[in-house]
Amino acid sequence: MMSKQLVSRREILRIGSVGATGLSLDQLLNADVINRSSGIAPRATSCIIIHLNGGPSHLDMWDMKPNGPSESRGEFKPIPSSLPGIQLCEHLPRLSQVMHHCTLVRSMHHSVNNSHAAAVYVSLTGHDRGEAGGGAKPTDHPCPGAIVSLLRPPAQDAVGHVALPYQTTEGTGGPPQPGFFAGWLGKGHDPFWVLQDPNVDGFGIPTLTLPSDVSPERLAARGQLLSRSGTQMVDRRLHAASSAMTDFKGRAFDLLTSSRAQQAFEIHREHEQLRTSYGRNIYGQSILLARRLIEGGTRVVTMTWAPSANDTWDTHSSNFKRMKSTLLPQFDAACSTLLTDLLQRGMLDDTLVAVLGDFGRTPTINANDAGRDHWNHCYTILLAGGGIRAGYVHGASSRTGAWVADHPVTPAEIIATMYHLLGVDYRRIINDQMGRPQQIVPDGRLLPEILA
Repeated sequence: MMSKQLVSRREILRIGSVGATGLSLDQLLNADVINRSSGIAPRATSCIIIHLNGGPSHLDMWDMKPNGPSESRGEFKPIPSSLPGIQLCEHLPRLSQVMHHCTLVRSMHHSVNNSHAAAVYVSLTGHDRGEAGGGAKPTDHPCPGAIVSLLRPPAQDAVGHVALPYQTTEGTGGPPQPGFFAGWLGKGHDPFWVLQDPNVDGFGIPTLTLPSDVSPERLAARGQLLSRSGTQMVDRRLHAASSAMTDFKGRAFDLLTSSRAQQAFEIHREHEQLRTSYGRNIYGQSILLARRLIEGGTRVVTMTWAPSANDTWDTHSSNFKRMKSTLLPQFDAACSTLLTDLLQRGMLDDTLVAVLGDFGRTPTINANDAGRDHWNHCYTILLAGGGIRAGYVHGASSRTGAWVADHPVTPAEIIATMYHLLGVDYRRIINDQMGRPQQIVPDGRLLPEILA
């Protein structure tokens, strides 16, 4: 049981500087930021993004080619799913039984085939800038959680958006990958990072605990001081901006002293049988924690499935050994249990689940202990809940799985459709920190075919 009080000194100082690192004055004065109504009725109240970092093999998961040439079809056998006529890999038996709740998009493609950073960036923002790699930059397009929590902030005391359990790096020791941060919205809109392992006994969030010498009353007094300082701006033209800053600080203090926010992180409250069903590993428990967070009011949770780009789904070597022994069993347990859990709790209709990745894998098997390399020309993603059409396959690949054969789809179209379901107009213009107008998804297009 967690018995500590809320919030650390570092967090208090961070809140005190929110005016400097959060919304800029230009943003606060911009009607597109202050007016949070998009005019789109949301189909989903929240979203869980499971990002399979490294690029999962579509050919060995959910677009298998049992009748394809031997050099491409691989070692695994297909099994029938709950969606008539659709087969999944034999190592996804549990996920195969919930496919009637899902949409598979089998015709994904984009321009990036080498740089993981650039591929992750386009998959999460819809902004395709080619092979321009490197770490996250302040000029990047924002992640979905930053946009959604800005334009549709939580209705109750909750963290707006969370990323866990890693800040995935571009290779071991490399910089954090882009696509997970707020970019041109500013650091004040970055996700709340949960970088501890929720599978470990005693899991807690240190940044939501107060040291013994700082009581909630003392924290509240500091909040009142900040509130007063925020209202002492002389120029009446800045009154709206001052009010917005004060409100932002107030929401932060309300959150950090909220027992509801704290309880969302208390994964030990879950029944052991359910925890085991998700998988007793860092990824399964992170996805269970994601469900708890959205149940507590968080808008977007992004789960990144790798500490660095090359550690998990980047199967240049030993593709079939790694998929069979670890990757597919863990994913099968976590994803299938999440969908079933949401359904049983009556949450699936309101929760958009998106299983994304950098790209797919080659339709040929290399000599590096039967590995598969990067393949951006055709791959598959999974969507479910939150206004997504159930029991549907959109698009198709060629006989070998190498090329899009029908209804090509880009990440920009997927991200635009996700925003639409979350009640955000992807065409909306928001000023960045320099006052420059930016469209949320510049090349986006709605995909009505995949909507319920």
